[in-house]
Amino acid sequence: MILWVLLPFILIVAFASFRVIRQSTVGVVERLGSYHRLLPNGLQFVVPFIDRVLPLIDLREQVMDYPPQPVITKDNVTLQIDTVIYYQVTDPVRATYEIARLRIAIETLTQTTIRNVIGDLALDETLTSRERINAQLRLILDEATDKWGVKVNRVELKSIEPPRDIKDAMEKQMRAERDKRAQILAAEGERASNILTAEGRKEATILGAEADKTRAILAAEATRQQRILEAEGEAEAIIKVNEARARGLMMVKDVQPDAALLTIQGFDALREVAQGQATKIIIPNDLAGLAGSLAALAEVVKK
Repeated sequence: MILWVLLPFILIVAFASFRVIRQSTVGVVERLGSYHRLLPNGLQFVVPFIDRVLPLIDLREQVMDYPPQPVITKDNVTLQIDTVIYYQVTDPVRATYEIARLRIAIETLTQTTIRNVIGDLALDETLTSRERINAQLRLILDEATDKWGVKVNRVELKSIEPPRDIKDAMEKQMRAERDKRAQILAAEGERASNILTAEGRKEATILGAEADKTRAILAAEATRQQRILEAEGEAEAIIKVNEARARGLMMVKDVQPDAALLTIQGFDALREVAQGQATKIIIPNDLAGLAGSLAALAEVVKK
């Protein structure tokens, strides 16, 4: 009878003596109010009523996304900064006993650190130095949370929102910069186009001059060749005329002409000379011979 009464109590104690620890988590065991040991993952035994297992600690990397908070820059501009922090518990014992409410402590420390870092920067530096700010925040937070058994892996500034009037002024400045770059690019394009056009005209002029030069050289060469050919033709004609005359003289010499034939040829020669435009007077050296030739010519005509 007593066994049946004690059986439920024994079962409750038995179930309370075993704990299942999930993967990537760890349990902190206190014995009589003092730290005793850590429970790794798997099935673990604890002493009932003496050991107490605290809430399990997750050893995976945690993400904390804070709502945007106002931060004042060095030049008194209020920015809305949205931050994300990635951290991981590396020492469960210190994370349990060195700090109370770990997540709230990390959040508060992060907000304070952001205000300190951004407060030393002007607006332009804040907007253009996001990577440097992230690295500086991570270094400061990692050093501050090391005594809590926490390692800060990354800190990211999701967004930086300046006031509306500052944003409008920045947009106007960006439009002005874009217009300036567009004008510069258009001017450079026009300059390049003018240079290419001038170079094209220069090349065309050079090619035209070279073509004229080549044409003049070819024309001069053609004229030279024509004159050479004409001169060679005239020379050949003169040679042939002289050869014909020489052959004629040889033929005359062979037939031995009489005085009457020579006289007739002399008159033919005189007639050809007289047909010229200029007046020519030929006086033979032997006038008596001429008179004799005329008399012989008259005799031949009578016959």
